[in-house]
Amino acid sequence: MTKGKKLKIYIPGIKFPSVSVTGSACALNCAHCGRHYLEGMRKPKRGELLNYCLDLAKKGYLGCLLSGGMDGRLKVPLDFYADEIREIKRRTSLKLNAHVGFIDEADLEWLRWMDVVSLDFVGDDGVIKRVYKINKTVKDYLRILDLLTEAGVRVAPHLTIGLDFGKIHWEYKAIDMLVNYPIDVLVLDVLIPTRGTEMENVPKPGVEESLDVVRYARERFDGEISIGCMRPLGRWRLEFDRGAVLAGVDRLTNPPRKIIEWAKTVREVEVIYECCVM
Repeated sequence: MTKGKKLKIYIPGIKFPSVSVTGSACALNCAHCGRHYLEGMRKPKRGELLNYCLDLAKKGYLGCLLSGGMDGRLKVPLDFYADEIREIKRRTSLKLNAHVGFIDEADLEWLRWMDVVSLDFVGDDGVIKRVYKINKTVKDYLRILDLLTEAGVRVAPHLTIGLDFGKIHWEYKAIDMLVNYPIDVLVLDVLIPTRGTEMENVPKPGVEESLDVVRYARERFDGEISIGCMRPLGRWRLEFDRGAVLAGVDRLTNPPRKIIEWAKTVREVEVIYECCVM
């Protein structure tokens, strides 16, 4: 870690809400999520997204994450909101981050309005089958990356450390694939064994084992490394976040207050109220 290298701390909840365009619905029932993570999102109805975002802008919000469950096409159906998205960008200065699913060329028309696309990336065919239970392969994920980067759409891949039922193995291979792309931010999350999902009784990934992945990413990746929202809470987060700061990550989302105060003693710190990929 370079002492004095700026650490950007992101706290999105205050001025950068997460929005689900599908409510609590998702065609999938993934082993780590089981639709649980849609519950905490804002849920404007079809036709209400524009007014919802105009209201956010009026209240001084900075932007929002447009997300939701996947439909039968394995897409988050943001293409049905293309006109509203265009108007949001035309009539406000809100920044938009999108979760997309398995997009195709037709989606590039509305994707150009996005400031960034967040893509959950899995670099192992077996993990895709076990966790997502879909008939897709690593090649399908790489195809999305090719499509977005060749079209000049800014994309921030997200890797979830321990996604394979708490086991860490495929993450290194995934990092090796991603370093070949023109990506400026790589987001690392860590599995949270979540009540009501298939993984609720899986042990949390070890702090040190998880930090080994962070250090490997830091070594291999020239862009900025961000620690995303999803990782276990409590003592686990305290220890992990401290290790991540010492490993030289550039961005850290929702760290405990203790970590923020400590980080100020070893790094220059800037607090930003947006998604960590902005």
